[in-house]
Amino acid sequence: MPLRDHFRSPVNDTHSWDEMHGQWPGEIVRTLRTILPAGFRAGPNIHLGSPFEVDVSAYDLDSREPDAPTGDGGTATLTELSPTLTVEADLSEQDIYEVQIYDIERGRRLVAAIEIVSPSNKDRPGAREAFIGKVASLLQKDICVSIVDLVTVRQSNLYAELLGSLGRSDPNLAPSPPHTYAVTLRTRKPRKQSPLLDAWFYPMEIGQPLPTLPIWLTQDLRVMLSLETSYQETCAVLEIA
Repeated sequence: MPLRDHFRSPVNDTHSWDEMHGQWPGEIVRTLRTILPAGFRAGPNIHLGSPFEVDVSAYDLDSREPDAPTGDGGTATLTELSPTLTVEADLSEQDIYEVQIYDIERGRRLVAAIEIVSPSNKDRPGAREAFIGKVASLLQKDICVSIVDLVTVRQSNLYAELLGSLGRSDPNLAPSPPHTYAVTLRTRKPRKQSPLLDAWFYPMEIGQPLPTLPIWLTQDLRVMLSLETSYQETCAVLEIA
């Protein structure tokens, strides 16, 4: 069965993209349950970010004139409390649609994460930097990361931007990085050598089957996750033709 475009007609005439994103992590967990070896467990993690909002009542309280000084040790003046810089800052939280895999025999240690990209993850430079920073932080901790991007209405490629932040590039992305793709990343640290980043990159196209991803649980142990299996099950549950 082919990959659908969940952001354009005819699919989004009857189904919102976030229905797919919300259901898919659970179906991936179901697939992983059949292939994970003993000692490993998977679970979904979904968190929807919300815009940063100012509490008007708190702002009103904070904008009152300060009390006048009362002598030595009195209340600080307005000038002394003024910030040295005031700028607009987007502090909204990011959408998270992911599956986390744990080694439960080693204190429930996180060993792999599968990140399903949402439109908000790639719509602004700050959001893309936050997503890339999260992936880089996981890789620094020797956690395998897979990125799955079905978003057709945003043209950026987060994998390419991650490599760019490291001063690297992938010839498989030339001449123009696709904006729908899946990739698995992991780090290796050979003795007496610089750390290495391994990548398994798979472009995805509307109308084509989804790839099978390697998910590394340790440096020498992996499972092969069929995205097609969980994707088609998700579409069936949601009645997406």
